[in-house]
Amino acid sequence: MKKDILKIIIKEEYSILKKFDISGREYLLEPKANYVFCGVRRCGKSYRLYNEIHRLNKKKIPFVFINFEDERFVEFKVEHFNLIIEAAQELYGECKHFFFDEIHNIHGWEKFVRRLADAKYHVYVSGSNAKMLSKEIGSVLGGRYMTQEVFPLSFREFLSFRKVSLEKDYEFSEQRFKIKQLFEAYFYYGGFPELIHFNNAKEYLSSIYMKVLFGDIIARNGIQNEKVLRLLVKKLAESVNNETSINRIRNLIISTGAKLGSNTLQEYLEYLKDAYLIFPLHNVVSQFAEREAKKKYYFVDQGVLNLFLLNQNSKLLENIVFLHLYKQFGEGLFYYKRNYEVDFCIPSEGQLIQVCYSIDDPETRKRELKALMAGQKELNAKKLMIISYDEEEVIEHKGFDIPVVPVWKWLLKS
Repeated sequence: MKKDILKIIIKEEYSILKKFDISGREYLLEPKANYVFCGVRRCGKSYRLYNEIHRLNKKKIPFVFINFEDERFVEFKVEHFNLIIEAAQELYGECKHFFFDEIHNIHGWEKFVRRLADAKYHVYVSGSNAKMLSKEIGSVLGGRYMTQEVFPLSFREFLSFRKVSLEKDYEFSEQRFKIKQLFEAYFYYGGFPELIHFNNAKEYLSSIYMKVLFGDIIARNGIQNEKVLRLLVKKLAESVNNETSINRIRNLIISTGAKLGSNTLQEYLEYLKDAYLIFPLHNVVSQFAEREAKKKYYFVDQGVLNLFLLNQNSKLLENIVFLHLYKQFGEGLFYYKRNYEVDFCIPSEGQLIQVCYSIDDPETRKRELKALMAGQKELNAKKLMIISYDEEEVIEHKGFDIPVVPVWKWLLKS
């Protein structure tokens, strides 16, 4: 790649981004740290970069922003990285701030950004592949970078993007009707930030899914059997909120007439996970071998999951609760299953959470309470909760006060 081309790209991006304005989103960064941001496409990773650029613009500090998905970088290789530094020096004299978007497209990127950090440059990088957070890359980066996973908007952020500021005691005021109306949109269409600009939400969500499927999974991993991969995603969506095994998924796909080996299936699941499309959840009481063989799977966003569902609100409800908990507890989040199943278990908090769309039916209530008490007995949990779609009460049961909380209210309080 020629240095003159790099200069043109750098100047183009600088001209655009120095005028760039942004709206607020909740996150905290150390101002002097270097960062690696990872997450699914269009979830807001670039926003992190733009926000820091906005800060530099106010101080008239020069910067370099490179988007490695620009088609002009199709022949860019690791040996060309030095040209970026040279081009920046020739354009600005001294430039200490570099922003690299979707840098994982360039093999060997991690050694270059470590060298920049060692030379006291300020560097932010982003990518849509979870391998950027792997131990191997972390070892190369050698502690020079802090890492953050980025997700689509939380419900609180979703309200903020729609210019809704929560009033004091909003759950008891007239504002709650507006909040519940907006929650319905969030429940079905999710939290991708740019969704606010589109009238046809499903079309926009489908375009994101197809970009992830073809760009981040099929093309990147050289997958030949697109049909099987599509079937796998569909079956995983239909299995949300159910424990499932590799063999069960494989049998479901084979029953359609497709051919699929267990090793290939395992590889495909890893590709989906690496692209941030799905997240596995383990049973807290399983032995290691069984824990790896049987899992629950959730999707990165309500809207993407809902592309595959029809009138399955219970699955959407459990998925939205998972996402909120995963952002807080990550690998410290589990489910519990022995003779009974509890949807979510947080050992560090001594908490069990059951998700139930409606607790109104007596048999449903009895079943959910039995599961909670079975989990409480084995795990000695101190806090029990049921999250519903829109019901609220406190159930007194066997010495416990078990709150039943509407999901929209829980998302804003927890």
